[in-house]
Amino acid sequence: MLMTLTSAWIVLPAIVLAGALIGAVGIGGVLLVPVLTKLGGVPVPQAIAAASLGFALPALVALGPLRRQPALAARCAPLLAGALAGAAAGALLVRWLPANALMAGVTALVLFSGWRGLLRPAASAPPAAAPLSGTALLAVGVVVGMGSALTGTGGPVLVLPLLMLLRQPVLFAVVAAQAIQLPVALASSTVHAIEGRLDLRLALLFGLLMLAGSIAGQRAAARLDTLQLQRLVSLLLLAVGAWFAWLLLN
Repeated sequence: MLMTLTSAWIVLPAIVLAGALIGAVGIGGVLLVPVLTKLGGVPVPQAIAAASLGFALPALVALGPLRRQPALAARCAPLLAGALAGAAAGALLVRWLPANALMAGVTALVLFSGWRGLLRPAASAPPAAAPLSGTALLAVGVVVGMGSALTGTGGPVLVLPLLMLLRQPVLFAVVAAQAIQLPVALASSTVHAIEGRLDLRLALLFGLLMLAGSIAGQRAAARLDTLQLQRLVSLLLLAVGAWFAWLLLN
């Protein structure tokens, strides 16, 4: 175990909170790598590797809505396939590409999406755009998978703002954000394991904690209507973007 006992008292509850946010709105995994590195003292490569596999367990929570809605599952399929390929490529490139430059782009996207979502609440926003084609969803999945593997963010923090900017329905965006963690986790953690960066015990611990939080978060989100859900997503995007900006400047 790479963390000290003192840091574990801070880090482990933060991981449960991250899981609860994943279950509620899809965002939450972005907390994991910064918490592990800044508070837990885990080296960045090992933190990204453990987080990548850990996201697989809370992603299983999203399979419930997909099993109950075959049409939604079929629509998500190209997105998840693209994420699988993109995450494998991103994990291979993680040692060569400048993560700070990528994180700066992610930060701008997250802040803009959160601001736009609050500016136009769901009740007054224009109608959702036509559903994206399978090819478009595949391309979005590749971009999200690669970016997620490079930054250890799990997928939702990229796919959720992208789908919102493309005016896709917020409920579809949230379910897709939760589900996309599974292919990202499987592809990127496989590469990390091959290259010797993956601590299985650490990843399993994080995954179980996030799974418990995710189940609680999904139950809480079921009580929200569309307008409340969009506002919550937008506020979380702004909070995450502000945190990313602070991390980049410090």
